[in-house]
Amino acid sequence: MRVLSCIFIILFLCSCSIDKSEQGSSNQDLVAYVNPFMGTDGPGNTYPGAQFPFGAVQLSPDHGISGWDRISGYSYSDTIISGFSHTHLSGTGAGDLYDLLFMPINNRSSRTIKENGNRPYSVFSHDQENASPGYYQVMLKDFGIKAEMTASERGGVQKYHFPKDEGKAIILDLGYSLNWDGPTDTYIKVVDKNTIVGYRKSSGWAADQRVYFMAEFSKAFDSYELYEEDKIVRTKAKAKHTKIMLGFDSSKEEVIEVKVAIASSSIDGAITNFNKELKGQLFTDIKSAAENAWSKELAKITIETNNTKLKQTFYTTLYQTMLNPRILSDDNGFYKAPNGEVEQAQGYIRYDLFSLWDTFRAAHPLYTIMHTNRVVDMVKSMMAHYTETGLLPVWSFEGNETDMMMGYHAVPVIVDAYFKGLLNDLDAEELYDACKASAMQDAQRIDEYKEEGFISTNQEHENWSVSKTMEYAYDDWTVAKMAKALGKKGDYDYFMKRSNNWANHYDTESSFLRPLNADGSFVKPFLAKNYTDDYCESNAWQYFWFVPHNIQGLADQLGSNKRFEEKLDSMFTYYPKEDDKLPIFSTGMIGQYAHGNEPSHHVGYLYNYIGKPWKTQAIIKQIADSQYAPTPSGHCGNEDCGQMSAWFIYSSMGFYPVNPTDGLYVIGTPLINQVDISLENSKTFVIKTVNLSDDNIFIQNATLNGMPLETSYIKHSDIMQGGELIFEMGNKANKQLWVQQEAFPPSDTFIK
Repeated sequence: MRVLSCIFIILFLCSCSIDKSEQGSSNQDLVAYVNPFMGTDGPGNTYPGAQFPFGAVQLSPDHGISGWDRISGYSYSDTIISGFSHTHLSGTGAGDLYDLLFMPINNRSSRTIKENGNRPYSVFSHDQENASPGYYQVMLKDFGIKAEMTASERGGVQKYHFPKDEGKAIILDLGYSLNWDGPTDTYIKVVDKNTIVGYRKSSGWAADQRVYFMAEFSKAFDSYELYEEDKIVRTKAKAKHTKIMLGFDSSKEEVIEVKVAIASSSIDGAITNFNKELKGQLFTDIKSAAENAWSKELAKITIETNNTKLKQTFYTTLYQTMLNPRILSDDNGFYKAPNGEVEQAQGYIRYDLFSLWDTFRAAHPLYTIMHTNRVVDMVKSMMAHYTETGLLPVWSFEGNETDMMMGYHAVPVIVDAYFKGLLNDLDAEELYDACKASAMQDAQRIDEYKEEGFISTNQEHENWSVSKTMEYAYDDWTVAKMAKALGKKGDYDYFMKRSNNWANHYDTESSFLRPLNADGSFVKPFLAKNYTDDYCESNAWQYFWFVPHNIQGLADQLGSNKRFEEKLDSMFTYYPKEDDKLPIFSTGMIGQYAHGNEPSHHVGYLYNYIGKPWKTQAIIKQIADSQYAPTPSGHCGNEDCGQMSAWFIYSSMGFYPVNPTDGLYVIGTPLINQVDISLENSKTFVIKTVNLSDDNIFIQNATLNGMPLETSYIKHSDIMQGGELIFEMGNKANKQLWVQQEAFPPSDTFIK
């Protein structure tokens, strides 16, 4: 049967010609499919502004009003703009950054409101607003000023089209703050009639953030008012709150551009960045460079589909995987380090903003396919963090460690890159020492975990006891894997034993992983659907499945694969009741499955581990269709620095890294007719489908490089050596495909 299917696939592909005018597109055209507004409405918490791929600047509008819906500075439902700041967080729940707020004004309006700190603002409408990769534009209706933005790697350019009017001015407000952020020390110096320099130091989620800048105006300002708190000073202002209003006496219609380069290191670093990226460049040149950079990155994966909505979702989510991590070092390699010093990255680019609790799951594995050279620099950046602090990063950004969330998830990122052969030029012993140091620390209740084999409840807010045990156990497995490769048998045995600690929370009676008291007894009362502080932004249903290194062990604890299947079925069918209180992060619900938060992301793929891959195919199609759209409300939860988007990229291609460190991708169901992955090693991996449609969601057979695919997974090496994966699709499940144990993704069994 399989041989006949393979012959059918070959004949089909030979007999069909692809209309490239319908399905293909040039690299330049791919930016047209990106909608930067995706996720700006609802819980997505994204921003629409201009950014270079992985760039340090995110030049985007701010409403100027605090609130959860405005964590990124912008919410699609709002109607005012209070300025344009140069730094923003993409899709997180952390309200920080918003540095260097610029606002153009004139005499047409003098309205202010208390909610934005009595700053000038303008109303705007979405029909006079648009954005594309590297570009943002809006009409400030109160002033009649059209504002355009673009960005380089470490700089941004604002282009203000002033109408004919008096009172023309541009304000830079370093005292502006929003949500968690607040200035601690700011400085402005007028260099000449076209140039100002300065810095904004602040504290928020980043306890010690520093943004140095150089700003150059295309037209000399005729006057200025420089404020140190509420006092006007002459050429320099240094205080917690400073601002400058630059006046332009001409009342004629004209365009004024503002070029701003930033650095975390020093004003000299900002000047260096300015001279390298912005000096002498036209707005159109910088915009074109940004668009070309985005076109090049997006073209690493080209797709063929007649479904325009799908294509827009694909390229928008692909775009959002490349907003973070972001460049931290200046052009000479200097950066503000988490030890409070200015350090230098020699021979590599220092990256930061590692949202690792989110991104270790799929975003970083995606980078090992798409951005192998950047991965090396990202790991070097993590190792620099280790050198500077003694530990690998947990959730770092802007040269700070926030210790947000939990786990030591830099470890699986490093171990994954190591086994994929990307770190051959780095010292393996040093890499291992860094991984072990994070695993052996005593902070974050790891001391209790090491001593007891579990973390007990302590009734504190966000104690996350069960979740911490489970995530530490997974990270331990990755340390053990590297220890074994380096011949460290004692460490291997020790960390493998720790990797089974998740099972200490297993309760046979309830068949859940439950919170424990310090004496090892289960906490009572217990209801699995309740959201308690023992589970990180989740409940017992959602965290039950996070044993990606030991799925078979989890099934063994339940008693059988059949029982595992029944519980997995219940996960997707046991819906909350109308009177159940769901927290803000419990979104994208399908039964108890919450796609809006990361702990659920791998769960739909687990049917493969028990020989029921058609159930994975059905649920992955349902999730992809229902939880994503190329619209402002198109993300069902926080986009989280690329993780939510990476899930869609992998899943639409037909596979996903359930265990982010085993080098395997578990098969789901393809959503796209054809995918071409152009690799940095000059090879191409192609994924093709036969008979794909909205009804034909079930894989009938599959071939890899012309041979029947005998497993419900492929290897990372299969992709990186180039080749062709072909799926034959149908509208009925093939319940004979990948049902034998030999076809299952490998998983350690529980060590009792």
